[in-house]
Amino acid sequence: MNVSDDLISWYMDHKRSLPWRETRDPYRIWLSEIILQQTRVEQGMMYYLRFVNTYPNIGFLARAKEEDVMKNWQGLGYYSRARNLFATAKYIYHDLGGEFPRSYDNLLKLKGVGPYTAAAIASFAYKLPHAVVDGNVARVLSRLFDLELPINSAEGKKLLDSLAAELLHPEHPDLHNQAIMELGALVCTPQSPGCGKCPVRMHCMAQQRGTVTMRPQKVKKSKAKAWSIHYMVLESEEGVIFRFRKKGGVWKGLFDFISLEDVSEPSAEMMLETVKGVLPQVEIKSAPRQVYATRHLLTHRKIEAEFWHISVTSVNGGALSGDCRFVPFEDIKALPVSRLVHKYLEKTPWLE
Repeated sequence: MNVSDDLISWYMDHKRSLPWRETRDPYRIWLSEIILQQTRVEQGMMYYLRFVNTYPNIGFLARAKEEDVMKNWQGLGYYSRARNLFATAKYIYHDLGGEFPRSYDNLLKLKGVGPYTAAAIASFAYKLPHAVVDGNVARVLSRLFDLELPINSAEGKKLLDSLAAELLHPEHPDLHNQAIMELGALVCTPQSPGCGKCPVRMHCMAQQRGTVTMRPQKVKKSKAKAWSIHYMVLESEEGVIFRFRKKGGVWKGLFDFISLEDVSEPSAEMMLETVKGVLPQVEIKSAPRQVYATRHLLTHRKIEAEFWHISVTSVNGGALSGDCRFVPFEDIKALPVSRLVHKYLEKTPWLE
């Protein structure tokens, strides 16, 4: 038997039961792959089930409100995935008649779909011979071939693509891809890999050379940059003023508050001037009062956030500027917000 046969044989006996593995529907496979980008299976499962229950096919998703889609995504992070998901759903539904592309090259044209996702959909939905290379696969290949080349370098990625394609089973590309990913998830793990129960250990060059714990090699990434945010939470007797992030950025399409960013210790006067600059029609009743502070880590940012309460006169029904919206207390829980803002809201009575 060769490497692929050994992998598939092991997979059929040890695979986890996951709902997206029980279908050939490209919509559900695409949905699972987008959700599982940068997300653990255990966390992604809940979101996948929520999405397929709320949007059982591409038409339901395409006709949804973007705000509702973002709310259903809340907590998964990397919100550009949700925006791309929604945009792609509308494109497939309106421009392609609701039919998913059936070739790798056309799948690549979809917004938010890269080489890995296109290969996954092509092989799992259509059994096309395209090899997937995600983090698990890259780790397995780096040990199987004892690669010294960093797997996150341009040369390393090119080599991994070539090796993955060479190993791919010609008749069962779908099973092969699932098997090698499952091996990386369950056996060939980053720490304490289970080499003794690995179905391809006899083929593994790193196992033979004693270099398993030294693989994979990676180019070190730069440290996360510091980012300070001071949120001004404007509260009246009926509700709170939120800001909708309409422009680009990691939180586009979500709600937060008027803020000062990258200012270490803003004075009360500075915060009030900022509020008046955005909402000149709002009458301020109190000085800013800090109510919550937290740290929050994004991929490339280390955030120090502080939330300041400011009492204002009633603005219920009044027109607001600066992409701001008055939200009654009872409607706050329906807003799509970032995990950072949600951490603050959990400290308030508004989500009860």
